[in-house]
Amino acid sequence: MKEAKTATDRLELKISGMSCASCVARIEKVLARQEGVASARVNLAAEKGYVDYDQGRITPEELMAAVDSLGFTAAPAEQDSAAVDRERQEREQALRRLKLDFSLAAVLTTLVLYGSLPEMVPMAWHDWAVGVVPAWLGNPYTLLLITTPVQFFSGWRFYRGAWASLSHGTSDMNVLVAMGTSSAWFYSAAMTVAPDFLTGLGFPYQLYYDVATVITTLILLGRLLEARAKGKTSEAMRKLMGLKAKTARVVRPAEQAEAETIVDIPIEEVQVGEIILVRPGEKIPVDGEIIEGRSSIDESMLTGESLPVSKESGDQVIGATINKSGGFKMRATKVGKDTMLAQIIRLVEAAQGSKAPVQKLVDRIAAWFVPAVIITATVSALFWWAYGPEPSLIFALTVFIAVLIIACPCALGLATPTAIMVGTGKGAENGILIKGAESLELAHKLDTVVLDKTGTITAGTPAVTDIFTLTGMLDENQLLALVAAVEQASEHPLGEAIVREAVERDLELAPVSDFTAVPGHGLQAAVAGRRLLVGNARLLAREGVALEERWQKQAQELAAQGKTPILVAVDDQPAGLLAVADPVKESSAAAIAAMRKLGLTVVMLTGDARHTAEAIAAKVGIDRVMAEVLPEDKESAVKDLQHEGRLVAMVGDGINDAPALARADVGIAIGTGTDVAMEAGDVTLISGDLNGVPTAIRLSRATMRMIRQNLFWAFFYNIVLIPVAAGVLYPFWGIILNPMLAAAAMAFSSISVVLNTLRLRWFH
Repeated sequence: MKEAKTATDRLELKISGMSCASCVARIEKVLARQEGVASARVNLAAEKGYVDYDQGRITPEELMAAVDSLGFTAAPAEQDSAAVDRERQEREQALRRLKLDFSLAAVLTTLVLYGSLPEMVPMAWHDWAVGVVPAWLGNPYTLLLITTPVQFFSGWRFYRGAWASLSHGTSDMNVLVAMGTSSAWFYSAAMTVAPDFLTGLGFPYQLYYDVATVITTLILLGRLLEARAKGKTSEAMRKLMGLKAKTARVVRPAEQAEAETIVDIPIEEVQVGEIILVRPGEKIPVDGEIIEGRSSIDESMLTGESLPVSKESGDQVIGATINKSGGFKMRATKVGKDTMLAQIIRLVEAAQGSKAPVQKLVDRIAAWFVPAVIITATVSALFWWAYGPEPSLIFALTVFIAVLIIACPCALGLATPTAIMVGTGKGAENGILIKGAESLELAHKLDTVVLDKTGTITAGTPAVTDIFTLTGMLDENQLLALVAAVEQASEHPLGEAIVREAVERDLELAPVSDFTAVPGHGLQAAVAGRRLLVGNARLLAREGVALEERWQKQAQELAAQGKTPILVAVDDQPAGLLAVADPVKESSAAAIAAMRKLGLTVVMLTGDARHTAEAIAAKVGIDRVMAEVLPEDKESAVKDLQHEGRLVAMVGDGINDAPALARADVGIAIGTGTDVAMEAGDVTLISGDLNGVPTAIRLSRATMRMIRQNLFWAFFYNIVLIPVAAGVLYPFWGIILNPMLAAAAMAFSSISVVLNTLRLRWFH
């Protein structure tokens, strides 16, 4: 029995030299066969490989050597700014070489087409063509001389790739192109050098220089346009990388002096605990906590939230966000790879490198695609050589070249990964972190969204919502100050909300004496010589305080709205009524309406009493409520919905909802983007705004729609045009595909897939 493979580490590789989906399949296959490798994924669009392996059984060097042995080049992928710059330089250098190859090929191909004009035009125009083409340019030896640089300089990349592939017993796109162009060029070259000998053997006189050069030029043009378009698919990742500040102004004690000094240092040198000065308009260098000052922070580049957020001493700030107004001092809490931006970049890169389930089917097809095309081209050529019209050899050669050139595994290989890259990158721009392609694919099928109430639909922090004075002896602030004084001695969350409200209003709280908590009823105490009762109607009744019916009705109405009424008596006389509630977030109702518009069933999950839960649900437009659910039973509630045949997304804060998030088909962690939240969910909404849920689902649907379109056209193109190139239409309508048109169509198929995907960049 084969020993199970266990992965203890992950290696990310930068892989150069891939040209199509069959390259991906070859690399994944050889990596998966290595001892100690648990899984291997390769992304053609990103030119990256991701290997999970046991570092005790195989080294990164051995894994890279395995890739290199196939004729590709593998190196560790680096993620710092310098590495990004190097990658950009390498990409630009490769693009310049591609431009040079194409430019040379285009100029020389134009000359070849001009020189071949007499053989290309209809017979009625032959004499005219002979008259306009210089004799020296139409000479076969001149055409041989002109086409040689196109074939072996501009087209050398195809030979190099084909040799690397064939020398390892496999085949790829380069093999098809090299075979097709070589067949045309070598036949023409042989006919130029020894025409009498070959025609004497029965070979018809025909020159294919125009075919060989046009095919090479068109495919180079396709690769040039494709390379430019592919560069744009990773634009979101480059934007994320570019958000990072370059330097930080660190406050440090001066040596042998009492005064502090401020020094500018590279961000890479900032240490946890150092004090940093941030001025208005500057980027915040690292994650930290404000210790002095206050400001408004623009966090839109990470959270998607357009409005600046007010921050003051004690608040957390995120590296790479922009300080809009006041200056402040902060203490660094996370630096380097531990900052939120670094975590986001890692998550997005992992997601872009992951494979959607639909891609696995494409990879299996691609592995057999090139050999199947070569067999099809060979069988078709042999058939038409035997049964085709005269000269049958030329007809067969035309079919052979057309089939090889028309086939396009490139389009198949790019269809899914380009869409995943753009989709996950677009999500990051909107403050939505999607951890993998599988989650992105699954999200478009969701029919039910379960929302945890506290902290998701509501703010998660109780607040005073209403204050009523029952008599004219106290105004609103006086009543609040008295109640807050009593609640200072309480540890109840509702009491904390009252004290917080009083502090925000800058109210002075008097000392308290004779404090007593009455379980199940409330509190009683003496404040500034007055006897206070703070609690429910049972407390007032127990102490003999009569409450008018209208105030009892008011308390009941507040309770029906999901609020907690708190009755107040001063010196045994009804004095006021406060209401405390966990307020609904401003965005919740609109977000839930957007979910319902998408055809989703929205369910609220809460441990609250049913009447309170239904009051909140009615306010935000939710029809189905699962109330009085204990935290440990939330997972079972999600499971019950799945047993109904529903595909469920669970939306929670990512900490106490972790089991339910894990149980759901797609777990969406909503909150501040903490480490725990990012780990708990398949999707993380950094801003904590519930509107991210419908946006994530719309993005998933848009991405999958793009993948389906790409795959349809890639498969449709190959399924329809390969038989046409093989000559199936010739017996009926006399249609045979010109190899030059086949090259143009092949180039267009890859470009169209990438350009179609780039439409996702306008998603909003």
